[in-house]
Amino acid sequence: MSSPLTGDKENANPNPRFGTVQMANEPQGLKRTGSVLEWGSRKKPTKTDPLVHHGRHFGRTVHAFANIHSLILAGLSVEQPDLESTQQRREYRVFKKLLKMIPNFEERLLEAGPEEIVLMAGLIQKGASSSRSDDTSSMKSAAIDWITPENEPLKPSLFRNQKVDRGFNHEVTGRLLCPTSLDWSDPEIKAGLRNKEITISGADWPRFLYRDEIYDPEDPWKGLLRAELLVLHIFTSPSSTEDAPRATRSGNARIHGMTRVTPASIAYTATQVRFALSSATTFCRTDRDTDSETFYTSLLELLEDLDEEEEIKALLSWWNGRIFPSASNTRRIAPENSALSNIRRKRASKKASASGRAGGK
Repeated sequence: MSSPLTGDKENANPNPRFGTVQMANEPQGLKRTGSVLEWGSRKKPTKTDPLVHHGRHFGRTVHAFANIHSLILAGLSVEQPDLESTQQRREYRVFKKLLKMIPNFEERLLEAGPEEIVLMAGLIQKGASSSRSDDTSSMKSAAIDWITPENEPLKPSLFRNQKVDRGFNHEVTGRLLCPTSLDWSDPEIKAGLRNKEITISGADWPRFLYRDEIYDPEDPWKGLLRAELLVLHIFTSPSSTEDAPRATRSGNARIHGMTRVTPASIAYTATQVRFALSSATTFCRTDRDTDSETFYTSLLELLEDLDEEEEIKALLSWWNGRIFPSASNTRRIAPENSALSNIRRKRASKKASASGRAGGK
C-alpha cells in the first residue's frame, strides 16, 4: 500500500494514479482512496477554460503534486473543519486555498453534479500539469546559463537539451547537488554518488539551497533558500534574469497578478531547479535518483511550520524584496521641495487660514 504521499510514475497510467476516481461516463458514484495531495492524472481534457489558467497558478503557488479531483471530493465531504490528523488538516487548507483562488468556485462546486466536478477538476489538473511541464522544459536550457561563470566557458561544457552529463556526473552540477551532509571534495564520496553506491533522500538538502553554497551546521537557517540560483526564471520572464529592473519584469507572476511569494512557490522553485541540475530526464515523483516529491514536501513542511514563524517571515520578506520590490511595504516619501509637497503645504495653509477666520467670528 502506498504511503499518503507516494505513488507510481508520472507516465504510468492515463487514469489518476493517486486516488481512485470514477470518470464521468461511469454510472456509479465517485470514489477515491489515498491522499488528495498526491499527483493527479496527466490525461488532458480537450476543452479550454479559465480553470486551466487557475490550475497553472495553483500548481506553482499552492501545491505542486495534488490530485485535484480527490482534493475537491475530500474538501466537499468535510462537515467540520476541526479535522483529526495533520494530513487531513493540510489537505483541507489546500482545498480552501483552491476555493479562494478561483472566483465563485465554491458555489459552482456545490451546484455541480458528479460529471461536471470531474470536468472542472480535469481542467485545473491540466493547468497544473502543463505549467510544471513548461517550467521543466524552459529551465532545462536556462540552468546552463545560471551555472556558467561570468566571461568564462563552463568546464566541461554541457548540452542545453541533454541531461545525461549533469547531476553528479559533472563537477559543477554535482557540487551544487551534493547534500550538506556530504563532502563533495572527498573523492570517495564523489565516486559513490556517481556510481550510485550512495543514494540521496529528497529530505537531504543540497548545497545550492544556501547562499554562496555555505551551510552552517550551527545555524542551519542561515542563508537557506536565499541563493541567487533560486530567484531566477520561473516567476519572471527568461529575459528578466538579465539586467531588467525586477519591478518592470514580465512573466508568470505578472500574468497571475502575483505580488507576494508563498511557501509553496519557494518549494516549487527549488524543486524545479534541483531537477534541472540533475541528470534525470523525466520529472517523476517516485524516481529514486531525484526523489522530487520528498524534497518538495520536506521544504513545504518546514516553510509552513508555525514553530519556525520568525525565520519564515524573514525569508518571505527577502524573496518579496527580490522579486516584487514595487509591492513591498517600503514607502516612497516625496521630498520637501517637490511639487506634490508644495501643493499639500499650500492646501494646509489655506485650511489653517480659513479655520482661523471662522474661529475669529
